[in-house]
Amino acid sequence: MNDTDGLAAWLRLTLIPGIGGETQRKLLAAFGLPEAIFAAGRLAVRGVIGDRADPLFDFDPSETIDRSLAWASQPGQSVITLADAAYPAALLEIPDPPCVLYVRGNPALLQKRGLAVVGSRNATPQGVQTAESFARAIAAKGFGIISGLALGIDAAAHRGALAASGETIAIIGTGADRLYPARNRELALAIAEHGAIVSEFPLGTPAIASNFPRRNRIISGLSRGVLVVEAAPESGSLITARLAAEQGREVFAIPGSIHSVVARGCHKLIKQGAKLVETAQDILEELGNYDETVAATAPPPTSQESALLGALGHGPCGLDDLAERTGFAADHLLGELLTLELAGQIATLPGNRYQRLA
Repeated sequence: MNDTDGLAAWLRLTLIPGIGGETQRKLLAAFGLPEAIFAAGRLAVRGVIGDRADPLFDFDPSETIDRSLAWASQPGQSVITLADAAYPAALLEIPDPPCVLYVRGNPALLQKRGLAVVGSRNATPQGVQTAESFARAIAAKGFGIISGLALGIDAAAHRGALAASGETIAIIGTGADRLYPARNRELALAIAEHGAIVSEFPLGTPAIASNFPRRNRIISGLSRGVLVVEAAPESGSLITARLAAEQGREVFAIPGSIHSVVARGCHKLIKQGAKLVETAQDILEELGNYDETVAATAPPPTSQESALLGALGHGPCGLDDLAERTGFAADHLLGELLTLELAGQIATLPGNRYQRLA
């Protein structure tokens, strides 16, 4: 937004304590742009929201506004409002779109709806590998990967998209000037460089527990579908899945062992109608068309993947034989095989054997 005064008014509206998104939208519906709200005066605003109008005229967030404007003037940083053409159209479809979005990275990516991948922070090693492989396969087909930058499944999804030279968006529950959790700092910087980090919260907002469920509606709202990889029966990932269903998005879930706590949330979703998925192709069939230009320029197989495909030949091959032919350790070999299977290049056969498909 080029109008500094106009942006300052949007920031002022969203920085007033006690004036939440619902009240902000009510005022916008009554008066139009934020400048008109403040120009209308205290009595007129009281006629719409009662005594809650007083903080709008008594609280002065000038210092935070100045800091936010300075932040947004830096390269690779922007603030997008509901009035901007750059505001993501997908969020206009949800009941409670945020009035302001702080963006680090490429804001144009917010117009491209992709797949949200979410799951447990306490993911199993297999779950992390699965999330990364699914995200990599989907990103290679031109879809953006959307997640929440949390430890576990979220971080794996972002890494998978970056590994495919794809696009990824992180929706965070802190201010956009804070990188949380600290363990994901390097990942966050990579996302800001090659994708986008998005927050509705003012700069400087710390990691407050109640903010993370709020940001989930943006994760699902930006997406065409939500994939849950691992989740406990009562978890934030299931909140995201519920929001996705309410917003008319597809919901996908990966099944797991009946003995695994982090599989029970996925099983619950499947019982409620989520699509059970075993390969990336299952998701692509539901999502339909993708950006063929991007897909055509997807990165070729890595040298290790090419070596593994060559070792497979064109007949069924057992895991032990593959390990002997490639010299890969068993755990590494299984990870590479999963990536190739999710990409639709190989199939798993009975007896722990594998078949090349193309």
